[in-house]
Amino acid sequence: MDSLFDTEPTAPASDAPLAERMRPRTLDDIVGQEDLLAPGRPLREAIERDLLQSIILWGPPGTGKTTLARIIAERTRARFVSCSAVLSGIKEIRDIMADAERRRRASGQRTIVFIDEIHRFNKAQQDAFLPRVEAGDIVLIGATTENPSFEVNAALLSRSKVFVLHGLTTEQVVAILARAVSDTERGLGGEKVELAADALTAIAMHVNGDARAALNLLELSVGAAPMVDGVRTLDAARVAETAQRRALRYDKGGEEHFNIISALHKSMRNSDPDASVYWLARMVEAGEDPLYIARRLVRFASEDIGNADPQALMVAVAAKESVHFLGMPEGNTALAQAAIYLATAPKSNAVYDAYNRAAEDAGRDVAEPVPLHLRNAPTRLMKSLDYGKGYQYAHDEPDAIADMTCLPPALAGRKYYQPRDRGFEKEIKRRLDGWEEIKKRRSGRTEV
Repeated sequence: MDSLFDTEPTAPASDAPLAERMRPRTLDDIVGQEDLLAPGRPLREAIERDLLQSIILWGPPGTGKTTLARIIAERTRARFVSCSAVLSGIKEIRDIMADAERRRRASGQRTIVFIDEIHRFNKAQQDAFLPRVEAGDIVLIGATTENPSFEVNAALLSRSKVFVLHGLTTEQVVAILARAVSDTERGLGGEKVELAADALTAIAMHVNGDARAALNLLELSVGAAPMVDGVRTLDAARVAETAQRRALRYDKGGEEHFNIISALHKSMRNSDPDASVYWLARMVEAGEDPLYIARRLVRFASEDIGNADPQALMVAVAAKESVHFLGMPEGNTALAQAAIYLATAPKSNAVYDAYNRAAEDAGRDVAEPVPLHLRNAPTRLMKSLDYGKGYQYAHDEPDAIADMTCLPPALAGRKYYQPRDRGFEKEIKRRLDGWEEIKKRRSGRTEV
């Protein structure tokens, strides 16, 4: 069985990173992912019975995707081949596919191909797997931190089962760390380390559910801890000093980027300033482009507030200008001020709805010519063709309202903008209703 993984469990080198030394060797060693790997669950049954079909393992870093692949490699009777989308090219993929086809025809042996970071393969490279997956020559295991819906070829995705691995809880990460501290064979059990009660929890809080990052931070923190009488002492303060900055789970180009901006938008829409400033801080602290955030705030101001508070758009644009002028990190409070203002402003999507309805009519109906009375007539010819004839100058009319329609004849009377009875739109609605009454009186119309 050829594989980039060893087919028999072997002890890692003593100088290997702690995360590598503590990698689970059996399904029972894995902490977390009980919904997938508890006894009797379909994925575990398929692994244990060596009946695995093509799967995609999707989850954040440090949740066990590569570990699962290694365990499968040790249990399967199939040939197991591993490659990384970062290091492998199309030629290597085609060689693997051709060899898998030859083996199956010659001996009936199937090939399991594990692709780490499959989302880094382009569509052409992913297409290379399709014929062999369809023929049954290979079983594909893809691991990805990105949403497969966007990053994996649709045809390949339809032939695979997606299993979602979740970030570990703080308690689960603490359990993994405690195991590493006490393990005398692979962990730190042979070293003299004294841990304060809050040390492991502090590490778990810093890594956001990433077991590999947690073990790396534990190893680094212990190594940096002062030694007194041959004993290294580790507490939360030492962990914080070593970690420097919490690793927030965020990917500017990935799904988490869209998840968090969606959370910010919906929190502001629901008038929740606390959630709004929290999601904003998550993006800012993770290094998101502040002008991207500012653009989303400007969009929100017109889409979800509109004329219920016309000041909202000005506040959002001012925040954008402040960020551009100040830069970061000083611009963070301008963004926070805008997000909180937008969250606490009265809400209306009447402008958004009005535009959508008007755009639908503009795109669906015949593009009628502009009515003659609304056209300018700068030349004698245009005047002779009645351009501008019948136009009523509003300022010459009482109340500055003319009894004149401005829509094309086929759309006369159409109402696109319907202000809500909230915020400043209540006043706009009062004005529009009053003007409509004036027009009715002048035209001699009465209510039916």
